[in-house]
Amino acid sequence: MSTRRPSSLLRNPMAKLAAVPMVVTATVVFIGCSLWTVVYSFTDSKLLPRANFDGFAQYDRLWSSSRWIASVENLAIYGILTLLLSLTLGFVFAALLDQKIRGENVFRSIILYPYALSFIVTGLVWQWILNPDLGIQGMVRAAGWESFAFDPLNSPGLVMVALLMAGLWQGTGLVTVIMLAGLRGVDEDIWKASRVDGIPAWKTYLLVVVPILRPVFVTSVVLIGAGIVKLYDLVVALTGGGPGNASEVPAKYVYDYMFANQNLGQGFAASTMMLLAVLVIVIPWAVLEFGGKRRG
Repeated sequence: MSTRRPSSLLRNPMAKLAAVPMVVTATVVFIGCSLWTVVYSFTDSKLLPRANFDGFAQYDRLWSSSRWIASVENLAIYGILTLLLSLTLGFVFAALLDQKIRGENVFRSIILYPYALSFIVTGLVWQWILNPDLGIQGMVRAAGWESFAFDPLNSPGLVMVALLMAGLWQGTGLVTVIMLAGLRGVDEDIWKASRVDGIPAWKTYLLVVVPILRPVFVTSVVLIGAGIVKLYDLVVALTGGGPGNASEVPAKYVYDYMFANQNLGQGFAASTMMLLAVLVIVIPWAVLEFGGKRRG
């Protein structure tokens, strides 16, 4: 006599009941507020939201604004470089720590420590480090190299380098720890087989280990990408968006228009563009992760 297995909806009822508040909150706050923002981005709202629909006028103003275009270009440059360098440095540091070196816990704590700081603190720290009188330039000149010049915070061509340095210092540690956890899950027999066959370690990493760590890389890309899109604190603390619009980013544009300029419609339109950017990152990740598991 066979017994029917309980429906998946009836399994772990207490766990599902405990998740109800979170689901309701996410549905109302995230989805509801996101839809509200999208709807009111088609209005001419100023100080307060009002349902005077204005078509795509806000989006026309948005994409004709040199400040918005500059913010998108800056974020694209920062995002591409941050993504590539974070993954590369994170994997290299993780591979070095995976060699069972002495004092691994100390090095791991040092690498991860900056991530425990907020972006505001990180920005203030790097503002001091890059200060032309007290930071790198001042110390090098004090050591005798009087002609040395390194002042990226006041140089439109180098200010994104300053943001990149601070962002990598703050976020690479998390990527390193994620990569290290993935490397520790690689079967030891793979390394034994590669040593027996005389395969160089770099080739084993490149052709065997990296494909195995595909889910780890995807997770890292999603986390880094989400942080890139919402970049705001670091810019405000380190550069204030200057000099000029050289370090302007979309999140700062949204904040300034919604609160400083009292133009909610323009802020809603910019927020909607940022939401689309997040969806471009999250949807492919969800398809790769959950779609692949369902097919499997």
